[in-house]
Amino acid sequence: MRKVAFHTLGCKVNQYETEAMEELFENRDYKIVRDGEKADIYIINTCTVTNFGDRKSRQFIRRAKKLNPNSIIAVVGCYSQISPDEVEKNRRSRCNNRH
Repeated sequence: MRKVAFHTLGCKVNQYETEAMEELFENRDYKIVRDGEKADIYIINTCTVTNFGDRKSRQFIRRAKKLNPNSIIAVVGCYSQISPDEVEKNRRSRCNNRH
């Protein structure tokens, strides 16, 4: 069974979006694992309200790469939109969400 891990930073909108994404993956027979476990896909829903949020986003991208270098890392949320070049340096793939 394929595994997906989610990590969510920031506001209630991000929390809601992550819950919706989890449901989509569950409906496609993915097993949702904790964000510290090895997964095939990591989805990091980022925040950039503060420099702390930016830093935490980068940390989770690097952590996911270490857990499984062959995984797909999808970076969504504010940070991926505001700092796409920075995200590009740290990941394999990125999805931008537009509100």
